[in-house]
Amino acid sequence: MSNLDALQRTDWWEPLNKKLDLKYWADLDAFIEEVYKNETVYPACDQIFNAFTLTSLANTKVILIGQDPYPNAGQAMGLSFSVPAEQGLPKSLINIYKELTNDLSQPAPKNGDLTAWAKQGVLLLNTILTVPAGKRNGHANLIWERLTNAVINVINERNQPLVYLLWGKQAAQKVDFINNSNHLILMAPHPSPLSAYRGFFGSRPFSQINRYLIDHQTQPIDWSQQTIH
Repeated sequence: MSNLDALQRTDWWEPLNKKLDLKYWADLDAFIEEVYKNETVYPACDQIFNAFTLTSLANTKVILIGQDPYPNAGQAMGLSFSVPAEQGLPKSLINIYKELTNDLSQPAPKNGDLTAWAKQGVLLLNTILTVPAGKRNGHANLIWERLTNAVINVINERNQPLVYLLWGKQAAQKVDFINNSNHLILMAPHPSPLSAYRGFFGSRPFSQINRYLIDHQTQPIDWSQQTIH
């Protein structure tokens, strides 16, 4: 069974397959096989492509680009910035929730599981989809960037109104792949404690997204919605 099966069952597969050759897919499958066999890697292998299985291409409205998965046990779940409900909130997510509350004057979700956002059309995409335990960016510049750049290219070709959230320098680099005038790009510093006070706080992304979606006759996101387990 291929490590790519979960991705192949989504509506992302066909357009991505047109942008990436057979050798790339074979190399990616072999990379996943190798790293999960020889080291501790997050997220769990069956969660690598959660962003695509939970948010179909057809349903994508918002693209929130993160860096790579959390490198600590029990946190990564295949969705950028998200952690399982039973986990404590990472510092960046605490700051995201602070901005959400200040922006919308409504309660933030009660835990860090952002599955409810994903199911409403928020693609929670990391630029790198795996990480070795304890080694942030440990799988950077190896293989994942070709795939995630192709994802952004596929989205860029869609004409319906979409919103990109590019937080921090690494996400901001993806702006070079976005040139569709139908899409809104919102850029801000990363929400980590090191940079949130440099302009992330006060950027009001959540209200801007919903105003844009409503103005284009698209259902807004209920940012306070919580997945029930």
